[in-house]
Amino acid sequence: MIKLVTQKTWLVTGCAGFIGSNLLEFLLANNQNVVGFDNFSTGYQRNLDEVKYIVGPERWKMFKFFQGDIRDRDICHVVSKGVDIVLHQAALGSVPRSIVDPLASHDTNVTGTVNLLRACAENKVKRFIYASSSSVYGDQPDLPKIESKIGNQLSPYAVTKYCCEIYANVFAKNYGLEVIGLRYFNVFGRRQDPDGAYAAVIPLWFKIILNNESPIIYGDGETSRDFCYIDNVVQMNILCGLTQNKEALNKVYNVACGEQATLNQLFNYIKDMINPDIKQKPTYRDFRDGDVRHSLADISLARALLGYDPHYKLIDGLNIAKKWYSGFFTT
Repeated sequence: MIKLVTQKTWLVTGCAGFIGSNLLEFLLANNQNVVGFDNFSTGYQRNLDEVKYIVGPERWKMFKFFQGDIRDRDICHVVSKGVDIVLHQAALGSVPRSIVDPLASHDTNVTGTVNLLRACAENKVKRFIYASSSSVYGDQPDLPKIESKIGNQLSPYAVTKYCCEIYANVFAKNYGLEVIGLRYFNVFGRRQDPDGAYAAVIPLWFKIILNNESPIIYGDGETSRDFCYIDNVVQMNILCGLTQNKEALNKVYNVACGEQATLNQLFNYIKDMINPDIKQKPTYRDFRDGDVRHSLADISLARALLGYDPHYKLIDGLNIAKKWYSGFFTT
């Protein structure tokens, strides 16, 4: 993992969430000043408590937390003051949730991001790294997915993330911000929420299989994804924050492993890790609206311009995640 030598001040939005709390942990462990910002709509105090325990009391003193919402323009201005680098992770995720309530997704993901971009421009923040999504590729059929070729978005969530990319590009051109967008492909790992109606597939399946229940697969199970372990995502965010390569700025990048696995394969991997003698099988349901059939990333641009090197493949990440989830579900 990258070593941070120079001390900077980083703003992590969504710092109590899955990805945000892992970024917070890494930054504090590497002696960085961090401003955190979360409204606890999808994040948890327990994630902050776990980070505090891991980094220890001295490093925790380098963290300043604000409870608030990115839809609030005033607090966006407050939290971005004096910041060097922004890692913007706060969002209302989930394709199905956005189909149920598109206005909420737009309000948080688009309006909230514009609020933060505006505040950062006013406060002369140097660099703005933000979370986009592989969902922006929509119905573009080519594999692997290349950053320059997208199709029609298939869900309100995908539209919101693409809007954020457009706005970030406009702010780079008009306000001098250095922006980098990260199209995440099915990130998983420690502190990913297994509960709730829109839980991601890997933590949900760990919970279900550990409880000797059968997971639901939407479709025939041959839908494929490029699953990316959380430490790869942390690496990419830090590389973007520190890069001195001017050619790397004001672009969007795929963040993935460049490997494909079907949902049927994923089920068997998790089942065999927990107990290969388990007899339960998945329950198959109809395909869900808005779901992309296949997803696989081309990560050559991130490799070439940022030195991105995903050390953790799917099996590696699952083995590490298993330890965390086994503890989470048995305590």
